[in-house]
Amino acid sequence: MTPIARSGLLVAAATLILDQATKLWLLHGFDLGHRGLVKVLPFFDLILAWNTGISYGWFSDSGPTGQVLLVGFKIVAVIALTVWMLRAHNRLATIALGLIIGGAIGHAIDRFAYGAVVDFALLHAEIGGKTYSWYVFNIADVAIVAGVAALLYDSFFGTPAVKAP
Repeated sequence: MTPIARSGLLVAAATLILDQATKLWLLHGFDLGHRGLVKVLPFFDLILAWNTGISYGWFSDSGPTGQVLLVGFKIVAVIALTVWMLRAHNRLATIALGLIIGGAIGHAIDRFAYGAVVDFALLHAEIGGKTYSWYVFNIADVAIVAGVAALLYDSFFGTPAVKAP
């Protein structure tokens, strides 16, 4: 295995560990479920939300069959992304794929363990007397978004691949 591939696997493992450790602590150590909304900063709160759907709660009423299909889809996606990552020759793309893989595995573990993804972070702002809130999210979501953003950056501004003669 190449050093670049190892860096991607390390990033995937670190992302997964951070995601799951945060959720376990918030659920069982901090007991966020019983605390309700916890104000951390003027623009950031902790609140427990169970996401049975995919991004932004889409397909949240799909039931147990939908949950199995979503886990199956994640497994196929993780395998495909891992193959891509192991074949990549670019460190940025490899790390980006590692972030996405770690986040996807974190979500799959949540679905398997709880039947839903554990979300807990809420960003909000008050502008002109009106409160604007973002969706409740978690570490895996941040990793996936950062990974996709890095892949997009790499595809537009990264070093072009060397073409075979």
